[in-house]
Amino acid sequence: MTTQPQPSPPHDPSRPTEDGMASFAETALKMGGKSEEESRRTGAIDKADDQVEMLFKPQYQTVNSPAHRAIWEHPLSAELFESPAENTPADVLRVMDRSLEIVRRHRSAGSLLNEQGKITTRVMQDLAECGYWGLLVDQQYGGSAAPFRSFAPFLTRMALADPTVAGLASVHGCIGAVDPVRTFGTDEQRQRFLPKLASGEKLSAFALTEPGAGSDLTALKTRAERHGDSFLVNGEKLFITNVVPGRVIGLVCLIDNTPAVLVCELPDQENEHFQLKKYGLWALKQTYNQGIVFRDFRVPVQNLLDPIRGNGLTIAYHGLNLGRIALCANAAGTMRLMMASMIPWAHYRVTYGQPIAKRELVLHRLARLASLVVGCDALVAWCSGLIDQGYRGEMECIVAKIFGSEAQKEAAIELYMKTHGGRAFLHGHMFGDNVHEYLAPCIYEGEGEMLSMAFFKSLVKHHGTTYFEPVGKALQAAGIRKPNLLNPAHVWALRHAMGPYAKWMIGQKVRIPRQPPLPSMPSELRAHVEFASQMLQRSPMEISGTMRRFQLKLADRQCRMAELSGRLQSLIVMLATSLYAARHGDEIVRSAADILCQNLQQRLQGTRPSDRYFRLANQLGEKIVDGGFQSITGLQPDEIMMPYDRAK
Repeated sequence: MTTQPQPSPPHDPSRPTEDGMASFAETALKMGGKSEEESRRTGAIDKADDQVEMLFKPQYQTVNSPAHRAIWEHPLSAELFESPAENTPADVLRVMDRSLEIVRRHRSAGSLLNEQGKITTRVMQDLAECGYWGLLVDQQYGGSAAPFRSFAPFLTRMALADPTVAGLASVHGCIGAVDPVRTFGTDEQRQRFLPKLASGEKLSAFALTEPGAGSDLTALKTRAERHGDSFLVNGEKLFITNVVPGRVIGLVCLIDNTPAVLVCELPDQENEHFQLKKYGLWALKQTYNQGIVFRDFRVPVQNLLDPIRGNGLTIAYHGLNLGRIALCANAAGTMRLMMASMIPWAHYRVTYGQPIAKRELVLHRLARLASLVVGCDALVAWCSGLIDQGYRGEMECIVAKIFGSEAQKEAAIELYMKTHGGRAFLHGHMFGDNVHEYLAPCIYEGEGEMLSMAFFKSLVKHHGTTYFEPVGKALQAAGIRKPNLLNPAHVWALRHAMGPYAKWMIGQKVRIPRQPPLPSMPSELRAHVEFASQMLQRSPMEISGTMRRFQLKLADRQCRMAELSGRLQSLIVMLATSLYAARHGDEIVRSAADILCQNLQQRLQGTRPSDRYFRLANQLGEKIVDGGFQSITGLQPDEIMMPYDRAK
């Protein structure tokens, strides 16, 4: 079963307090000339993040996570990046196999979608009967308690049958009402809601976004006011997936000006208190994505999730990590569908008397596509394993989300579309009909560059609290806004605060980088792990130097944070992918991992691809075009549009 976060033990005085963890960013904002309003809002985000941290045991919090330790601690421990084997219980596997059979059957029968092009109620009900919606619900409430290490790769398999159905499992179980109730609900709330959510009698959604509140979640305006034994909700939500009358939603709203989550059971029909706001949306076209307008909508007081363990932002952040892994898993399946479509077309299309399956550009595209698929598989296996072990996984899940969404975007535009040419834009073509579905994940669960900054913030938080915050407080106490180390008065004011940082700097300068002990693995993959390890060992000085250079204005250097964060993420992808492929028995998987890591290394070093690289990519492409990528075996390719007589 998916590991629940465990309460932290009594406070350890050697660890920063919850308020202390947030104060680094708050102090920087205030001293950097930010408004009181911005400082307040940023502080609210920091506090929510800290509350999530406190849900996990210290050894599983961000500062002890694999990504954080790989950058700040040396030598690197390769074991932190090895994904555990998938071990799916037999009863869970039966639910998964039956779910796949149901979706395939409906697709073959043409009964998957209704007249509006949405997944039909019949499909939803059939999936409910086999246990699909209860995969992440504990057995005591009627679910299967699937390990997340099994659930996440299963979404890749489901995406091969239908990406929308796979996405709905994530909406319901990860970011919908299931995770908030399981994690933050009382025993009574779990007994009341989870059995219906497990059985599929009630499907769920999560209502967070508002017309004026997207990445800035502190801009929430939907409010709930206490009236007797109920709350009256007023406000509007936007871009809510899987919402129709009768659903159960986790509603983030303000109660006494504090974000909170109410579990709302929507009525079976719209009325003067509850209305859906319908709009045209190119993405998510096979599910219902609508807005919600509340006017004095009544919700029982007992539906308020525990505000002590986490306010509304805390609860939202917790579920998003699971959704980010699910997004990467879905991308791995969707890109396999692209590959299954490209190969028949590559054999069919002839240019200058030769099938394009023999052309180097097409072979390279297939090799690149395979490398992106394997990268996603590796991140899904690694991150889902961390979740089951009890890690928060904030930084790791961000890496998976950004890589998965950007990989799918590249695959769709640079590889799939360009190979199919003009036919890609025909009605009925998989690309033309789904291009928005391929691009939209770059926005889901947090836009990529915004998340890169969140990754960087999580990365530097402990370092800043430990070394920079004492300096900032000393400057603030002395009334110094622009420190000058040539000024004896400034040096005297900083004499105590600068000591620990100076000691850390000296330690970094005299430290000799060491290669980590590695398991037996192919030499080319070993080289990638060693490269990534060496680069990561060099990164603390650059990170700390960036903090030192920009000091209190670092929060405004968004492009610098995103760029540096992106480079670090690429190194983490190299580690996870190389170690994943090294244990894989398929030579094509190992070759694809090698191609991906070579690409990443070229970008990090600013070098051009070598002739050897192109030769290896071509060899991989030839094996793929000949049917060697085993995980797409049996997929029915989509119809070749506008066929022509090649003999004429």
